[in-house]
Amino acid sequence: MRSLIVVFLAIFSVNLSQIEAAPPNVIYIMADDAGIGDFGCYGGEIIRTPNIDRMCAKGLKFTQHYSGSTVCAPSRSVLLTGQHTGHTRIRGNGKGAHLLDEDVTIGEIMKQAGYVTGAMGKWGVGSESDAGAPWKQGFDHYFGYLNQSRAHHYYQDYLWKDGKKVLYPDNPTKRTHYSHDLFASDALEFIKQHQKERFFLYLPFTIPHVDLDVPEDSKAEYLGKLESEKPYGTPGGQHYRHEKYPHATFAGMITHMDRDIGRIMNLLKELNIDEKTLVMFTSDNGATSAGGADPDFFNSNGPYRGIKRDLYEGGIITPMIARWLGVIEPGRVTDHLSGFQDVLPTLADLVNVDAPDNIDGISFLPTLLDNPTQQNKHEYLYWEFSEQGGKRALRQGDWKVVQLKVSSKKPKAPELYNLKNDLGETTNLAKQHPEKLKELVKLMDEAHTPSEKFPLFTSER
Repeated sequence: MRSLIVVFLAIFSVNLSQIEAAPPNVIYIMADDAGIGDFGCYGGEIIRTPNIDRMCAKGLKFTQHYSGSTVCAPSRSVLLTGQHTGHTRIRGNGKGAHLLDEDVTIGEIMKQAGYVTGAMGKWGVGSESDAGAPWKQGFDHYFGYLNQSRAHHYYQDYLWKDGKKVLYPDNPTKRTHYSHDLFASDALEFIKQHQKERFFLYLPFTIPHVDLDVPEDSKAEYLGKLESEKPYGTPGGQHYRHEKYPHATFAGMITHMDRDIGRIMNLLKELNIDEKTLVMFTSDNGATSAGGADPDFFNSNGPYRGIKRDLYEGGIITPMIARWLGVIEPGRVTDHLSGFQDVLPTLADLVNVDAPDNIDGISFLPTLLDNPTQQNKHEYLYWEFSEQGGKRALRQGDWKVVQLKVSSKKPKAPELYNLKNDLGETTNLAKQHPEKLKELVKLMDEAHTPSEKFPLFTSER
């Protein structure tokens, strides 16, 4: 790490001894089901995101960063453990899977380096009764949802705080406590309390995950401007709240979250710790069409094919912004190929702690420090998803292989795409490049470790 910083100092004259003595605070913010095209700095034209756009203008924008999975729980498992879905413990939603004591998380890495650790929002990788609870996985403070299904609703009757329930008995009917607002307020308080210490703050917000639901004042600016007479999205269904104005509500949710990101940035400046804090922003997977959400209307996934639950680009490519004032040059853009599994080794590198040996991630700290000659690269990125008949995909350079219904008695033939010329994955090149296809399928086979809870192949059942 020292050699990387020395090179960087020659450009920005950062004091090496100060960085080594006190690595930055880290805030990692993750939206839930937001598509890359929902944000202005990635080409979004409908939803206002001034604070995220400002963060991008003052920091580094990744153009080829991938979520850990195409749905919530495994994406979080990849992020927290640094293992891709061929290895990580949770590879799909549900089935009672959770992290175990032997799993090493980002929270534990940061605590080992002397950081105070906190998290607010949706956990999704363990419950209060098992080893996967956040307070057992390296977090000094946690406030939010543990159960993913409960996180569908923003006016719940209880949330978890440091191992205990905080009750809001009348909330589902009187709608007095919007959960996102509680998380944002708790995050601001955490920063204030620990401003003189080194802290790691993980904010897996639930916005804009269904339900589509936001306080009236946050959607007011969009009412009457975004609706249409055409049907949109998927009907609400029994699990979701029916929203009369889904377009305005969805847009209002994103802008509501953006407002609170702005509040966090303003507080860092007010406390004079904004130059001592690395802030990152991303989303856990691609946009969804569930519960009345309408990714087509908003062009949520930009030029990419697919949405949440797909392993085409639209289901897994995600925004990624890193802002570190005085260290990251404003307005930089990188096409470094990276994913959620890289966050743990990056932070371990940043705070001078050894990452576990069994991870798949590669530190992108050299990219943050604008030192591309020192940046290691992935041989490939791999995803598998046990639902919908089993799906898997692998990217190596510009080549991408996708296979659907892997666990079927008659699996679908793998598809091959060249992303350099075909971002939308419209032209299957499997027949034109059989040797490349064979090579990538072999790598997919090697990347997969059998899982009892999340079998991918028929032979594992």
